[in-house]
Formats: sequence, structure tokens, C-alpha cells
Amino acid sequence: MYHIALKMLMGDRGKYLGIVMGLTFASLIMTQQPAIFLGLMTRTFSFISDVGLPDIWVMDSKVQFVDDIKPLQDTELYRVRGISGVEWAMPMYKGMLKARLADGTFQTCIVIGLDDATLIGGPPVMLQGKLEDLRRSDAVIVDIDGAKDKLAKPSATPGGKTKPLQIGDDLELNDRRAIVVGMSKVSRTFQAQPVVYTTYSRAKNYAPRERKLLSFVLVKAKKGQDLAQLTKRIRETTGLAAYTSSEFKDLTYRYFMKNTGIPINFGISVTLGFIVGAAIAGQTFYNFTLENLRQFGVLKAMGTSNWVLLKMILLQAILVGSIGYGLGVGLTALFGYSMRNTILAFRFPWQLLIFSGAGISLICVFAAIISILKVIRLEPAVVFKG
Repeated sequence: MYHIALKMLMGDRGKYLGIVMGLTFASLIMTQQPAIFLGLMTRTFSFISDVGLPDIWVMDSKVQFVDDIKPLQDTELYRVRGISGVEWAMPMYKGMLKARLADGTFQTCIVIGLDDATLIGGPPVMLQGKLEDLRRSDAVIVDIDGAKDKLAKPSATPGGKTKPLQIGDDLELNDRRAIVVGMSKVSRTFQAQPVVYTTYSRAKNYAPRERKLLSFVLVKAKKGQDLAQLTKRIRETTGLAAYTSSEFKDLTYRYFMKNTGIPINFGISVTLGFIVGAAIAGQTFYNFTLENLRQFGVLKAMGTSNWVLLKMILLQAILVGSIGYGLGVGLTALFGYSMRNTILAFRFPWQLLIFSGAGISLICVFAAIISILKVIRLEPAVVFKG
């Protein structure tokens, strides 16, 4: 019976391919769009992930996410250092400054100022040069993506290809000279701006003059210290906000989920993909069943039970669902691989396979149910009519 069900399914190649293509489209949309969404959301806290050494981030209590900088006075650093359970606490500057390039154009950059003595909070990967080179005069380290793209030097010939920024080149930050001494690899940020590292004292010189310039205090807890208790102690003692790295990521993630239209936009795309896939697959599968009613009637007249016919239809639905799901997921993986070196955000965790698989299963169940109801109500005598 199962062999007959498969021959019935594949006998009409047009409808068979139509069902598979509909499910492939639905699987692709329900996998690709969430993957791009997760990639964007991951970029919102990628800077926190890159700064992996501190256990706790201390900041102004009104900060809502990682880029919502509300500067502190430098004296807050010493207050945090004096709290019991803190092994060390280091300052960090983070701000958006305009860099003047060789051709006179301006480019906004994310400038990170690291503690002059320890350089804690530096880039996760150094491609050229050493982190210690930041101690040179006017030294900065630039991320490789920014050096190749937005900070690249213009071509000598009009319309020619730009030349990537290299070690030894210089640029201006707030009318002050900055010399590139290294290239780093950092995770792309949500703003997609070039990232420039320098020392904390030099970053304060680059930044516009303000009374407060301390963005974060990076804290390392003593060995065996409970992080929840330490963050609570820091809050109660200083009146500042203190979060572990995971809590700070959650704070940033929740802000973008709540205050931006990104979840709604991607949610609509996924929903439309599901509806269109269900409509195409359901209608095509139902039409396929209608055209094969006489064959199902013959089987009923020969004594085949409704249960066997139900299993035959389920087999057909499972087959086209598996093929469509596999093609959709495969196309998503191929898309992500082809976009790996572009600015496009893309993250493809294994949980997305379950999500899209559940969606395709619902579509197949819907398509099978409307066909099963028609077959169950079928009278065997229909074979002998006409």
C-alpha cells in the first residue's frame, strides 16, 4: 500500500514538485529570516562578548544598553576598588568620535580607551602588531574590517579601488593625530562602525572636553567570590548599576527587543512565509487528493480500511515535508556560507532547525488533515459512477 501511495504522489510530477517547492519556500523563510534576526540581536551585545576578562560591569544606574553611555566621574573607580571581594577594577572609555581621513572626509568610529597600565578590555584577536604597542605615542589599533572598508585610503586615480589602512598610517581624532600600530579582529557591532582602541588617558584627550568621561568600570571578582553578592554589594555601596557579563547582555538584548521594530519586522516575514507555504502546500495537496479520489475509492471498494488510507496520506505528507524541509534548510545554510564575509548579520544555531522543522510539520499536518477528511467521507460507490 505504501508503494502505491508513493506512485500516486509522484505520478503527477507537476503537483508533486509544486508541493515540494511550496514547502521549500516556507522552510527557507522560517529558517533564513530568524537566522538574520538572531545575527542582528547578537551584534547588539558583541562588544560585551569581546571583552571577556571582567566578571562585572559597573556603570551609571540609568544605562539601558551597552551603547547608552552615561559617563561617570573618575573617582567612582576608586570607590569600586575599595569594595570587599573586588580583585581589580579598571577604567574603560567607550564613545563615538569622528575620524578625519587622508582625503579630508569624516568617519564616525567607536573609540575604546583601555587602562594605561594593564590594557584590560583590549581586542580579542590581534592580526598585526601587539596590544602593548598602544603604549607608544599617539598609538591606536584599528579593527581589520574598518581598515579595509570605511577607514580605507582613497585611490590615487578617480574611481579607483581604495587602499586599506595599514600599520604606520595616521588619521585624526578630534583634531589630534593617531598612528595605527596594529590590526585587530573584533565581532561586528550593531552600528557597524570601525572600532579604534587606544589607552584610557589618550581617549580622554581625543574625546570632547567633559567633566565626566569614565564609561565603565571593569571588575574582576576574587577567587571564590559569589558574583551575585558582589554585584549587590557594589550597587548598595556606590549607588551605581552593576551587572555580570551575562546580565549586561540580557539587558541590552531586552532593550532592542522592546524598543525597536526589529522583532515585529522579522516576525511578520516568518509568519507570511508560514502562511504562504501552508496555502500552497495545502491547496496543491488537496487538489492532488481530489484527482486521486477514484483510486482511493477503488482501494476502499477492495476492503482497504480508513486507517490504512490515512497512513498512506500521512506517508505522502511526510515525504514531501522532509524533502521541502531539507531543501529549505540546505539553501539557508548555503546562503549563510556565501554571506560569511559580508556585513550581513547571520547566526544559525541548531535550535533554528527545530523551529523550522516544527513549522513545516504543522503545514504538513494541515495539508494531510484536509485531504484525510475528504478520503474518509468518500463512498466506495463513487468508483462505479460516471
